[in-house]
Amino acid sequence: MPVMMPTAQTFPDPEGALAGAQFADRYVLTTDGLALTAIGAAERVLGRTPRWVGWLMLLRNLAVRPFGLKTGLERDVLPEGRVGIFPLISQAPGRIVLGLDDRHLDFRLLVEVNDLGAGRQEVAASTIVKTHNLLGRTYLAVVKPFHRIIVPAMLAQVLIK
Repeated sequence: MPVMMPTAQTFPDPEGALAGAQFADRYVLTTDGLALTAIGAAERVLGRTPRWVGWLMLLRNLAVRPFGLKTGLERDVLPEGRVGIFPLISQAPGRIVLGLDDRHLDFRLLVEVNDLGAGRQEVAASTIVKTHNLLGRTYLAVVKPFHRIIVPAMLAQVLIK
């Protein structure tokens, strides 16, 4: 089977994932023979960051620090309560919800795994955002173009063994 790259889809119910959400997107790819759980897929997505994404995150953290925004790995969340740098909010069969609430915006990252049969699975990463103020709306506008490149690249990490 040829390697499939993530494709963009419309997220069906942003309000159901985060009340008041103003932004949502979803990227999906199909795997073959991996037998992933949602937590396993999330660990593959967030556990192996491409170097260029790491550099962008470092720049982001430096840029937002003067505004007092969270930069990940907050001390109030224990390592077992997170995947990558994101706190675990909930977990169910086939779905894990990660996220963070901050003064400028709240966001959720949903990683879902659906069995398609014959050893194939659909793995989806969805981002849902609710902004709180001008800083949140500005932040979202600035990061959106990068987000649209980073999320598919991170989701593609699922296929790397």
